[in-house]
Amino acid sequence: MVRELIFALIVRPFVMFFIGVRKVGELKLPEGRFIIVSNHASHVDTLVLLSILPLRRLKEVRPVAAADYWTKNKLVYAIVSFLFNILPIPRRPSVRNNPLRIMEKALDEGYSLIVYPEGTRGYGESVGPFKSGVAHLIKRRPDVTVIPVFIENTWNVLPKGHPVPVPLFVSVAIGEPLKFTGEEDREEILNALYRAVVDLRTRLN
Repeated sequence: MVRELIFALIVRPFVMFFIGVRKVGELKLPEGRFIIVSNHASHVDTLVLLSILPLRRLKEVRPVAAADYWTKNKLVYAIVSFLFNILPIPRRPSVRNNPLRIMEKALDEGYSLIVYPEGTRGYGESVGPFKSGVAHLIKRRPDVTVIPVFIENTWNVLPKGHPVPVPLFVSVAIGEPLKFTGEEDREEILNALYRAVVDLRTRLN
C-alpha cells in the first residue's frame, strides 16, 4: 500500500508531468503473469513502464535489473528494491547464480517481469541485438503472455553518466500481446521479439 501511494502521489506525477509521456497503443494486460519486453536506453525506462501500469498491478511486477550495478551500494539497493521491486540478476551467470532460474522462480511465484533483452542501456534510439536469455525463458514458460514495447527519447531525458533528468517528452508504443507455444526454437522466438519491438518505432512517427 505504501509503495502504491508513493507511486500515485510522487513517481507517476513526476513521470507524467515533469517528463511527459505520450502513449500509443493500449496496454492489454492478462489477468495472470506477463513479460514486458522493451528496448533500453536509460534508467528512466523503468520509471516510464511502471508508471503506465495500473496501480493495483504494481505489486505483481518485478523489473529485471543488473545485480552488479544496483546492489553495489546498499542504500541505493534498499531504495530501488522498495520502490520498484527490482529482480537483480547477474550479468555473468554461474551454476549457483543462474539468471534464467532466477527469472523462472519469480514467474513461478506469480510475478510478472519487465525485461530488457539488450542486456544493457543502449545509445540513442537504436536497438541492439537481443540476448538469448529471454527466448530461453519464454520457451520454458510459454503460457506467459509477452507484451512488446518501444520507448523513445528517454536517452535524452537521462543519458548514461548523467545524474539529473531533463524534462523532455517520452513516447511509448505498446504492441499487441504475443503468445508462444514453446515449440518454436530459440532463434525464432528471439527474432519475433526483436521484430515486434523494433516495428513499434514506426507507430511513433
